[in-house]
Amino acid sequence: MPIKPIIKRLLILRYKYISQKNFVFLLAMLIGLLSGLVSVTIKNITYAIQWGLEHLVIVSANSIYFILPVIGLWLVYLFVKYVSKQHIEFAIPSILFSLSKKNGFLKRSKIYLPLITAPITAGFGGSVGLLGPAIASASAVSSYVGQLFHVDRKTRTLLIGCAAAGAISSIFQSPIAAIIFAVEVFSLDLTFASLLPLLIASVSSVLTSYFFVGNGVLFNYNITTPFALKDTLFLIVLGIGTGIASIYFTKIYFAVYKFFERFKTSGQKLIVGGLAIGVMLYFIPPLYGEGFGFINDLLGGNHLHALGKTPFDDYLDNIWVVIALLFGITIFKAIAMTTTFAAGGAGGIFIPTMVMGSALGNVMAKIINNIGLGFQVSETNFTLLGMAGLIAGVLHAPLTAIFLIAEITGGYQLFVPLMITVSMSFIIKKSAIDHTIYTKELAEKGELLTHDKDQSVLTLMKLDSVIEKDFTVLKPEMSLGKMLHQGVAKSSRNLFPVVDENQYLVGIILLDDIRTVMFDQALYETTSVETFMHNPPDYIYYESDSMKEVMRKFQDSGAWNLPVIKKGNYHGFVSKSKLLTAYRRELINFTS
Repeated sequence: MPIKPIIKRLLILRYKYISQKNFVFLLAMLIGLLSGLVSVTIKNITYAIQWGLEHLVIVSANSIYFILPVIGLWLVYLFVKYVSKQHIEFAIPSILFSLSKKNGFLKRSKIYLPLITAPITAGFGGSVGLLGPAIASASAVSSYVGQLFHVDRKTRTLLIGCAAAGAISSIFQSPIAAIIFAVEVFSLDLTFASLLPLLIASVSSVLTSYFFVGNGVLFNYNITTPFALKDTLFLIVLGIGTGIASIYFTKIYFAVYKFFERFKTSGQKLIVGGLAIGVMLYFIPPLYGEGFGFINDLLGGNHLHALGKTPFDDYLDNIWVVIALLFGITIFKAIAMTTTFAAGGAGGIFIPTMVMGSALGNVMAKIINNIGLGFQVSETNFTLLGMAGLIAGVLHAPLTAIFLIAEITGGYQLFVPLMITVSMSFIIKKSAIDHTIYTKELAEKGELLTHDKDQSVLTLMKLDSVIEKDFTVLKPEMSLGKMLHQGVAKSSRNLFPVVDENQYLVGIILLDDIRTVMFDQALYETTSVETFMHNPPDYIYYESDSMKEVMRKFQDSGAWNLPVIKKGNYHGFVSKSKLLTAYRRELINFTS
């Protein structure tokens, strides 16, 4: 049976019997269920690929396993080039862009593409995570559901937040952290109207995960060493370390991408990236795959198993060699992850961030315990705190970091240490780099929604909606008499753009500029438009100016109208009155 008639009947029943608030609750529950299914699907596909490789290809052999990520990249490359024929987009940035500039509409193809490209990349050992692709697929599902049920933009945004919360809740089985992530990263308002749908989606998603994969925890760890006041200084040092590491993570991400820009074809990027990944995996095997096993080994105190088989096995009885190898993971995880992306792979950065943080935290604890000064801290606690510090710094999500680790450990015994480490890391990273990997490019283009309502409203506004084109255009060679008869007499505006034969704006004329001479007939044939025209106070450039920049230009110039230049030519005017009216209307819609 076709789906449209069913949806039509459901909409009729909804308008008759279900209030808007309850309808949003039902949609949130549905989105949570679907997000859980998406997360379970993407994990199971990945695990199936890994199982097949382990049993059929003997992944444990060093001579084979580091080649597998290259094969995975080739498969993704072939799929993108010959099947999907769509470039791989990064999950969170593409969603944030759709929220700010596309009213929350996502392509339907994004429902299934991440379910194919990400499992291939991660299943073959690509150094990426699955959370980002799961959020991308779940968000596309929520966007499609929103379109089917004709919800408005604000509700569509909330449903995408529900999808993100559902994906995180399902993967980490941490519903509270999932809600906070949606609020911090997607800039949702933390009100009762948004909190309850997020809670419903998060709970329904985690229940879906329990139904299909059981209630086993992702990380096996119970806190045995409580917080001690004497550890405060070390926690501050860890916070500073994770803050610096977060800066490094962000800078190396963009540096690697810039390096790969020199290669013109996807094939060249794949070959160079594949070789680089292979070399890194040969010397540092834990870079292989997502890294959940690596984190669990560190939490279990088994750093030798976490490191796996390396060329340095004969020296692992020396703790400083172990520390050096773990620090190498801290350094090279970001490089391996970004190289995988730049070479054409698909995945997320959340879980690699956790891997890098766990290694750094463990390294710092080992240094403190073995430096010979008699200090002793919990290596497993510092492993968890390092994860939280990196999440807070790299993603600018401090509350998500705190509650995620608290839920992973099943309690709040580490709450104070988490607050110390996370706050230090966040402050250092935020002071050095104002935006995250997710938001940097969008912020530079003025396309990022934030918790600043004024800024968000300006981001949501579209320049086309305030451009007016009902102005009588004049030519510079026109006589005063011709201008009065063909321009002023037929126009209801008191402003006239002057353009040349190429439609280039050469000046403007205000009615006040000719008021004193417009009745002097002796000047009708002896003077021209060029005599009276002058430059506008400023220009609005259609291709480059954001609405925030437009507002600033009006404020700085004091003008009531500013011309719009598109591709070098005159395109119309924006009036301050229409701009402010549109702003007030958008603000009411945004906050209601």
